[in-house]
Amino acid sequence: MNPVPPRANRVWSSYVAIGDSFTEGMSDPDPENANAYIGWADRLAESLHDLAEVEHLPFAYANLAVRGRLLDDVVGPQLDRAMEMSPDLVSLVGGGNDLLRPNADTNQLMETLEAAVVRLRQNGSDVLLATPVDPQEAGLLKPLRGRHAVHAANIFTLAQRHGCYVLNLWGMPALRDWRLWADDRIHLTTEGHRRVALAALASLGHATDEDDWRTPLPAGDATTRRQELAAHAAWAREHLAPWVQRRMKGQSSGDHLDPKRPELSPMRPFVDGP
Repeated sequence: MNPVPPRANRVWSSYVAIGDSFTEGMSDPDPENANAYIGWADRLAESLHDLAEVEHLPFAYANLAVRGRLLDDVVGPQLDRAMEMSPDLVSLVGGGNDLLRPNADTNQLMETLEAAVVRLRQNGSDVLLATPVDPQEAGLLKPLRGRHAVHAANIFTLAQRHGCYVLNLWGMPALRDWRLWADDRIHLTTEGHRRVALAALASLGHATDEDDWRTPLPAGDATTRRQELAAHAAWAREHLAPWVQRRMKGQSSGDHLDPKRPELSPMRPFVDGP
């Protein structure tokens, strides 16, 4: 049987986001809660709430993503919990942490993702997947570009097979600008998350001002080689070294953390900082 293709302009009444730090929203701080983040998924949920309100429909949202999670964690407890809620829409974005590991198997990641997608589709949920960002300008991560490209191709293959939506981060050249990334070079800034949320909304078939999120930032001041080396050294000291230490100890930045929105609940308007 051929899958039903994703439908444009659909309005959903419930949305659950599962994933890792990217979907948790790290480095997009919540001005009203110093210990929490907003992120692209929350911003997308706000837009989906507005669309539902126009149609006089209720809307509820849950975000089960936790930083540091590997794909097996995302499609394990998180997926099980999401399915219990029977949402109209699920964003399933995982595998990024797996791809950073030397022994990453893109074929196995695809099989794991596909099994999760099949479960969600059989449960009646629409599914939003996301490709990796192109690491062409990512310094130490640039050697992983081939692996990320394979994973991106696999995401599109799964979407075609099972009628999923795709957030094509690979196709957003603006994200190659380091000014849209936090100091850790792994998580997006508030502006980066805002742009990704709009891209996600467009991926779901709703109109957006594409110039607003596609257009690269204006050219910035040129940096000297010395400044670049100093920035690399600071990043390695402040972010890379702690990550390596956690890996050696078998620890994760998300150990002992719970999801920020564990239950489907109504949205509240976000208040962005100055």
